[in-house]
Amino acid sequence: MSDANPHGSFIWYELMSSDPDAAADFYGAVIGWTTAPFGGDGAPGYRLFQAADGAVAGLMALPVEAAAAGARPGWFGYIAVDDVDACVAAAEAEGGRLYAPPIEMPDVGRFAMLADPQGAAFYVMRGASDAPSAAFAPDQQGHCAWNELSTDDPDAARAFYSRLFGWSDGERLSMGEAGDYQMLDLGGSSFGAVMRRMPDGPPPAWTFYMTVPSIDAAAAKVRAAGGATLHGPSEIPGGDFILIGTDPQGAVFALVGPR
Repeated sequence: MSDANPHGSFIWYELMSSDPDAAADFYGAVIGWTTAPFGGDGAPGYRLFQAADGAVAGLMALPVEAAAAGARPGWFGYIAVDDVDACVAAAEAEGGRLYAPPIEMPDVGRFAMLADPQGAAFYVMRGASDAPSAAFAPDQQGHCAWNELSTDDPDAARAFYSRLFGWSDGERLSMGEAGDYQMLDLGGSSFGAVMRRMPDGPPPAWTFYMTVPSIDAAAAKVRAAGGATLHGPSEIPGGDFILIGTDPQGAVFALVGPR
C-alpha cells in the first residue's frame, strides 16, 4: 500500500443490515450521517454513509444467502494489505477462515472476507487508488476513532493479527477480573485494542467507535430512534465517554464523545 494507507491500517467500515433504509434513518438521527448511492459498477444498492467532510463507511443489505446461513446484521472493518491473495493464504495458514474469496471490483480494488481463529470477521483490501482513506480519523466528527476486538483468546488473537499486519502491543490497562485491555499500535500510534469477551456477551467480533459531539445527546437519540444501549455512557481514560448499543436491526455499534 501507499504511505497514506500502510499495510495493516483500517481504511473502511461497512454495515450489513436487514433493513438498509431503516439503518440509514437510525444512524442519520444518532450520528448525523447522510447517505448517498455508490456509483461503482458491481455494487447495486450499495450506499455511502457520509460525515460532514465526506464518506466514512458503507451500507448494504445483508445478503440473503448469508442470512440463511445464520449471519446477523453487523459492522465490519476493512484492513489495508499490500497483496490480498497472499494475505488470505497467510491467514488460512495461521488458522483463519475464508468467508468470501478475493474479488476485484473496478475502480474500488481487490478484497476478501476472513475470520480470525476465534471467529471475528474482517475484510482485507488493496484499494484501486493510493489516495488516503479518512474513514479512521479519531479527531474528526462522525469518523471512526477506535477499533476494538472482543475475543475468547486475546493472546492468540494478538499473535494472529501481528503476524498478518505487523501490529504491536501498546499500553496495557488492567480491568480487574475482566482481564487486560491491550492497546494495538501501528507505526507508533494506537488505533485500537484487544480485550477478553464477556462469557455472557456476543460472540467474538470487532466493534468500531464513531465520534459524536455529545455522548448524552447521542444516547437520547439512540433511544428515540429505536435502538438499545448495552453499556454506558461510561468514562474512559482521557475524559471522553463511550456508549455501546444495538441498532433497531440488531447490529452492535459504539460511540465516543464528550459529556
